[in-house]
Amino acid sequence: MRVIAGKARRLPLKTAPGRDTRPTTDRIKETLFNMLQSEVGGIRFLDLFSGSGGIGIEALSRGAEYACFVESARAAADCIRENLAFTRLAAQAEVMQCDVMTALARLEGQEPFGIIFMDPPYGKGLERAVLEEIARRRPSFVTGETTLIAEAELRTDFSYAEAVGYELLREKTYKTNKHVFLRLREDKL
Repeated sequence: MRVIAGKARRLPLKTAPGRDTRPTTDRIKETLFNMLQSEVGGIRFLDLFSGSGGIGIEALSRGAEYACFVESARAAADCIRENLAFTRLAAQAEVMQCDVMTALARLEGQEPFGIIFMDPPYGKGLERAVLEEIARRRPSFVTGETTLIAEAELRTDFSYAEAVGYELLREKTYKTNKHVFLRLREDKL
C-alpha cells in the first residue's frame, strides 16, 4: 500500500497488524480519487473506520487542508499515527481512537467536512447505522455540500438511503465491492 499522488506520492504506508483491517487496494484508491480530483483540494476530510489511514492520507497528500481519522482499534490507530508521521502530514490531521458513534457525537460543533468517507467491516450493517445516525442527528459538520462515500460489499443494499434523507449521487462498482456517493437532501437539513 502506498500514497498514489500528491505531496506524499509513492511513499509506502504500513498496514495495521492482524486481519481486522482490510486496506483499500491502490487501484481502487486511485479510481476513487480520480473521481474526487476536483473536490479534495482545501477541504476537511473525515475518514471513518480508518484502518491504516490510507484514504485520509491520500486526501491530505492531494490537497485536503485537514483530515480526521476515526479508528477504534489501538493497533490500527497507532499505525495511522506512524503513517502520518512518515508522510509528514501529521500537523494537518487528528486521530480519534474511539468507536464511530462516539466520534460523531464528539465532532458536533466542528466546521463542516467536504467529504466523509467510511469503510466499515463488511456484512455488519454499519454503513446503514452511520448514515441513519447522521441523518437523525443533523450534525454541524454535515451540510448540503458534504459528500458521504461508503465503501461496501457489492451486494450491500442502499435502497433505504432516500427514505432516510439522502440523495444517491452515484455508485461505482468493482469486482467485489463498491463506492456509494450520497448527500443529505437540502429539505432534510
